[in-house]
Amino acid sequence: MHFLVLGASAGGGLPQWNCGCRNCEDARKGLISSSGQSSLAVSPDGVRWSILNASPDIRQQMLDNPKMHPRALRDTPVASVLLTNGDIDHIAGLLSLREQTPFSLFATGDILDVLAQNRIFDAVNREKVERTRISLDQDFALQDGLQARLFAVPGKVPLFMEGDSVQTDLIGEQTVGVRLTTGDKVAYYIPGCAQITPALLDQLVDADQLFFDGTLWDDDEMIRTGTGIKTGHRMGHISVSGGDGSIEGLKGIAAAKTYIHINNTNPILQPDGPERAFVEAAGWTIAYDGQEITI
Repeated sequence: MHFLVLGASAGGGLPQWNCGCRNCEDARKGLISSSGQSSLAVSPDGVRWSILNASPDIRQQMLDNPKMHPRALRDTPVASVLLTNGDIDHIAGLLSLREQTPFSLFATGDILDVLAQNRIFDAVNREKVERTRISLDQDFALQDGLQARLFAVPGKVPLFMEGDSVQTDLIGEQTVGVRLTTGDKVAYYIPGCAQITPALLDQLVDADQLFFDGTLWDDDEMIRTGTGIKTGHRMGHISVSGGDGSIEGLKGIAAAKTYIHINNTNPILQPDGPERAFVEAAGWTIAYDGQEITI
């Protein structure tokens, strides 16, 4: 399997348009790399690609990566798009793919219902882009030679669908992980996850490669930095650090492990910082735009 990181950041990207935090300022100065919003491309042959989550930055991401360029007058190497939740940073890019070129769109029923409830997504012509509802824990062909399976991970409904009371560890179709296989290798993509559960650990035992939620370093990161009022838990994201964080929780998983969906405030983005050193010493790598991984 071939992977191409189209966007490594969480919603808002790096730098975020309205943020003057250290990471955003360093990105504007060119001291650290800028990054688009979360999207990962996968291919069984390096020719035909499936995109996991269509970020609002997808037009620029496809422009920046020649593997995504058309090979004829009206063409795309993109065979399919798969959505792991209904968040804006994962669905808004569909509107940039509305120019009447066929591809397949896969998601759970709950996620497709999010699209159906907003008629702006009807601009993505259903006669050209077939929407396929995928049941949890069922194998399906993401494209020829590439099998996928969706499974529930703890999470919440999209921000714009929240009510007065929000459950951040829902288990269902609203937040899913993806198991990918070409037959001899297995990879997992989980850009949003609220906690490590025994069921998730059982799921990951056969992983050769894991792309996992790296949104925040610790739970009160945005409050501490003055960039927000919500904890990571309230946003439905597990922290990287701490006794209940993902480094500790996933230490028994033998796969190559990569953090993706990284918030602009996360100190692991500082190349010489102690947080990044800690992550790398624990055996993790940190995704960046344009990164290529083959397993």
